[in-house]
Amino acid sequence: MTMNTLKKLGFQILLLMLLSFSTLATAQEKSIVFEMEEMTLKIDEETKITAKVLDADGNILPDTVIFFSGNRRSLIVNQLGDVKAVKPGSFSIIAITLGQNRIRKDLPVTVEFPPVTSIEFVEKPENVYSGTSFPLTFVVKDASGAIRDNVDVMITSDKEDVVSINSFNDLKALKKGNSTVSASAEGITAEWKIRVSDNPTRSISLTHDYEHKSVRTGDVIHFEATALDNRNREVSDAPINYTFIASPDDNLGQGASAQIEQDGRFVANHPGKYTVMARSGNNIAETSFRVEIRNVQRPIEVVGKGIVPDVKTSDLWVWEGVDGRDYAVTGTWGARGEAFFWDVTDPTNIHTIDTVQVDARTVNDVKVSEDGTIAVITREGASNRRNGIIILDVTDPSNVEILSEYTEDLTGGVHNVFIYEDHVYAVNNGRKYDIINIEDPRNPRTVSQFELDTPGHAIHDVWIEDGIAYSSNWGDGIIAVDIGSNTSADMPGAGGSPENPVKLGSYTYPSGWNHAAFPFKSKSTGSFYVAAGDEAFPYGLDTQGPNRAAGWIHFVKFDGWDNPEEVARYQVPEAGSHNYWIEDDIMYAAFYNGGLRVVDISGELMGDLYQQGREIGLFLPRDKNAAIPNAPFTWGPMPYKGLIFLSDWNSGLWAVRVGEDPTAGTN
Repeated sequence: MTMNTLKKLGFQILLLMLLSFSTLATAQEKSIVFEMEEMTLKIDEETKITAKVLDADGNILPDTVIFFSGNRRSLIVNQLGDVKAVKPGSFSIIAITLGQNRIRKDLPVTVEFPPVTSIEFVEKPENVYSGTSFPLTFVVKDASGAIRDNVDVMITSDKEDVVSINSFNDLKALKKGNSTVSASAEGITAEWKIRVSDNPTRSISLTHDYEHKSVRTGDVIHFEATALDNRNREVSDAPINYTFIASPDDNLGQGASAQIEQDGRFVANHPGKYTVMARSGNNIAETSFRVEIRNVQRPIEVVGKGIVPDVKTSDLWVWEGVDGRDYAVTGTWGARGEAFFWDVTDPTNIHTIDTVQVDARTVNDVKVSEDGTIAVITREGASNRRNGIIILDVTDPSNVEILSEYTEDLTGGVHNVFIYEDHVYAVNNGRKYDIINIEDPRNPRTVSQFELDTPGHAIHDVWIEDGIAYSSNWGDGIIAVDIGSNTSADMPGAGGSPENPVKLGSYTYPSGWNHAAFPFKSKSTGSFYVAAGDEAFPYGLDTQGPNRAAGWIHFVKFDGWDNPEEVARYQVPEAGSHNYWIEDDIMYAAFYNGGLRVVDISGELMGDLYQQGREIGLFLPRDKNAAIPNAPFTWGPMPYKGLIFLSDWNSGLWAVRVGEDPTAGTN
């Protein structure tokens, strides 16, 4: 069996095994025994593991044992026990028996880091001036060519009276002279010979862009400091450090009151007086200003609801039908394979008008074409394991017709879909998305697919804007792919098409929780962002009771596809993010047990948006007749004709309105 095959085995197996852990029996009479207590491998090393099942007397039992990895991106394991080490670190191989009274055992695995081969100082200033300081930066590489950030590097100066290094690797030039700074790790050393010159700086000029306008929490101010010599000429290479003093309006012992970057960007989280200072050597300039509370809060009122009392509700879509009336469709999770169609023309009287039932346990995603005639629903957990998608005629939403069932290479389960220009983008088997032509919806056909080639890759979602597909790929992060971008796109394309998808750029972050992506152009600034949402259940997932999730929304600014920068976050401390929608500088975000959050994202984005008071309002959908009564677990929102429709896992479909507050500030 090839390692390429190993990589493609098991995403669904992994999910099934994880779900089955809750039913593992504690069978004291038998145990799993590996051939070793722990395993050590090198990168790219392949091996095979075996395990036996023993009874209480040590006799071998005929139970079948299968294996899989606790971290598929770093350690590839198939159920037969074939193993390949991909990335260094500490991991585990999980063994589980099949049949009744299942038991489990973990085998610790260490994949060794390759030896360090080089250290290089980077961002070295040509001139170093006495009295100044700056952080040392260096790149450590190992034998695999990987950049390492987990190596203990010793930094020393041979003349500490000229140059000193503190425990944070900040360099301070103390006086004129020469010094050699050395960086050493694992027997490898790099040297930087430094000549310290007298500092020509005599003063600092500090300017800003707020011009005595009212500054609110969350507003980004740009400071620009210039070092000047005794003739008021700029010393362009003098290092300048920014800091601030905060005097919040209360004495509640708050955390970080503000944030300042060393490029001069400042944002306050709390109202109060702030003093920003710029320093170069012994020269300091400062300015003080006041920050007011953002004051964007508005009430949220319930307009209507459609309670689903006996099954869990998944995603939703709202659209205007060809008859001019308004409709919604919602999926169901872990139940009878139903999609419910609703009339929402009068949002105070939301009611079902049709139900489509298919061979599935979960209809996770539902989408409707832009012209309101075609809907696509996804299938997971079909009895014959042929999942795929169902294409529906919704010209008359009270009499929905199944046009076709498409399962070609989609048998592993379709979790999410997107309809764009007569094509369906179907997230298939948790590994890739297939691109399916539905110009003839009774005869769909696959025209191509997009799949990463990284070890243990996985995908959850895909969203398309201006001919660019933004997929959410867990540990591989956001992937942008040209599938036919047009001239109105906010970011340049690369000549892709549905038949020839072309990767444009990507962004990853350490947690590996990337679950959803929403691209948007800021209405107020014109900047292009992708909001990357997490999904995580560190507290477990109880399908019968209330739950709590984790994770947040990362705001990634793209200045060209090769220059992504994560600039801000929206994190609700007590809840975790799921799906969301952005429109006119307002984000409507489902935060599972934290309900619906409506957030002001106008202006330049920087720092912690939650702490900055950008939350316009929140709504917790509670109903005593819900599948799980009075337990909000909000799945996804969609703004539509002045309302926000939202689906809630535990209760069904809701319509709410954000009210006006004349005392609130503008967005």
